[in-house]
Amino acid sequence: MTGKILELIKDGHIMVPRTLLTNYKKLKLTDKELIIIIYLLGSNEFDPEKISEDLNIKLPDVLKLIDNLTSKDILKISVKSGKVCEEYIDLNEMYNKLAMTMINDKKETPKTTIYDKFEKEFGRTLSPMEYEIIGAWIDGNYSEETIELALKEAVYNGVSNLRYIDKILSEWRKKGIKTEKDIKSEREKHSKQKPKKEVFEYDWLNEND
Repeated sequence: MTGKILELIKDGHIMVPRTLLTNYKKLKLTDKELIIIIYLLGSNEFDPEKISEDLNIKLPDVLKLIDNLTSKDILKISVKSGKVCEEYIDLNEMYNKLAMTMINDKKETPKTTIYDKFEKEFGRTLSPMEYEIIGAWIDGNYSEETIELALKEAVYNGVSNLRYIDKILSEWRKKGIKTEKDIKSEREKHSKQKPKKEVFEYDWLNEND
């Protein structure tokens, strides 16, 4: 594909918008469809036979590609009225789609992963082994919400190691604790049993039922 694009650029110096080259996959365009569009940037006349000859693509394939691009709302074929009616390619829809893609890209914010949250709370980069342990928790059917709650619990208690968090998760699984609401319910239950002990000092790992 690259060689064909270079030929097109050298022959007539077609100006190709950089955003088209970097975002055509987001528009669900194939490589061949991209070549057709780049060709049409140099001449918007709709002449399938010339396109077929210049690009060395069979005419039925050219027509199929044009039809695909029309279906994807990338281009449309319009007619110029005059002494002789002429068909030409209108690429305005493509430019509109590219503009919307750029706007959406700016709106998107990087998604914070559970690993990012651990590194933020620990104040350091996780080791490969720690990545594996957290991944094993997720594979072991602990939800990310539960893992994050256990992380917060450990940090609140001044502990920043995965062994401690693993014990918390194990205790929570025994008690069926999965959400923040479950944690509050368990603390309230424990507080009623031992009124002298502050709720926020609840020790998950040394409780005797």
